[in-house]
Amino acid sequence: MSLPPIDPKKSVAGIAVDPQTLERVVPESRRPDGSVRKQLKIRPGFTPQEDVQRFRGTRQAQADANKLPKGHIIGWAPPTASETSTSKPMSKGAKKNAKRKEKKEKERAEAAAAATPVRDNWEDDSDGEQPGAPTTAEEKKDPPPATTSESTDSVTNKLEKLTI
Repeated sequence: MSLPPIDPKKSVAGIAVDPQTLERVVPESRRPDGSVRKQLKIRPGFTPQEDVQRFRGTRQAQADANKLPKGHIIGWAPPTASETSTSKPMSKGAKKNAKRKEKKEKERAEAAAAATPVRDNWEDDSDGEQPGAPTTAEEKKDPPPATTSESTDSVTNKLEKLTI
């Protein structure tokens, strides 16, 4: 036999099982003025009015056990995303919005294609640009800072010393 819990569960009326004697008791408690109420023993088989449950016949209890959640319809399953799109035709406004969306996507794709031209000759890197001109959009926005002759000379010296 297992040991009873140290802090037994109480019923609505406050009755618990004493862990030492295994009797049903109302445990001692403290009154607001500080005095202590004595522990009360409960007769075997006695159920106070607060703990009496509502009577349910076997059929009623079985019906409660099989009860569906509120608002549930028997046999109904929520439709999937593919069923909702194919079952209902699009309205005029929805068709217009879809066309607008497709048009915007097409324009964006064309703009992206126009921004990066395809080179005919990959050997020629200049591609008609002036030497030293910025090649990317970021370089056009933020030009490199002006360099002094000293920094240029130091870079040139480092490049000359570089061995491959």
